[in-house]
Amino acid sequence: MIKITNLNKTFNENTKKEFHALKNINLEIKTSSCVILKGISGSGKSTLLSIIGTLLKPTSGEIKIDEDSIAKLPDLHASNFRAKRLGFIFQSYNLFNELSVKDNIAITLIPLGFTQKQINEMVLKAMNLANIEHKKDELVYNLSGGEKQRCAIARALVNNPDIILCDEPTANLDHDNSINFIESLRELKKLNKTIIVATHDPIFEKLDFVDEIINIKNGIICE
Repeated sequence: MIKITNLNKTFNENTKKEFHALKNINLEIKTSSCVILKGISGSGKSTLLSIIGTLLKPTSGEIKIDEDSIAKLPDLHASNFRAKRLGFIFQSYNLFNELSVKDNIAITLIPLGFTQKQINEMVLKAMNLANIEHKKDELVYNLSGGEKQRCAIARALVNNPDIILCDEPTANLDHDNSINFIESLRELKKLNKTIIVATHDPIFEKLDFVDEIINIKNGIICE
């Protein structure tokens, strides 16, 4: 369970140009559910996703994941929490073009103290789940957009996280690859992952495995 209570985020606090990105957000997301944060650019959905992912800290309010308070975790503890519990899929992939697919996936495991054998096994499993194993030795620079997205999915899965966070994951994909990504999400749902997608893409609106669509406008959840 993810429980968010009275959450606020203000940028440039204590200045005349304060921007209130999130305003009194209250939200509960059940374990193993798939939730869409829907809104136009600047609505606050990506900010909310970043706070859930401990990439940003709220100005005020509380956020708990399985009763663990994460809103104000020190940076080192937040980093450890992300490494063990969360998987991220970004709009721009955030891959290293000069590294191979398998190295891009493995790099997130290096700080966690696994042996090389364990890393190899975990990377292979993640590549198979994301259907990118056949490109394991290819430099990311040479991949298509859809292949980069599958590499990003494998990287998100490699630490077997409970929660998958996706920020505008289809923004750089054509229709066919967007459909392929949707099918990947469907498979992740079957693995009982909690999936949160921030998007304005209408392709997510009528999916049979989506449990809830949350509309966000001007930093406020709309009924």
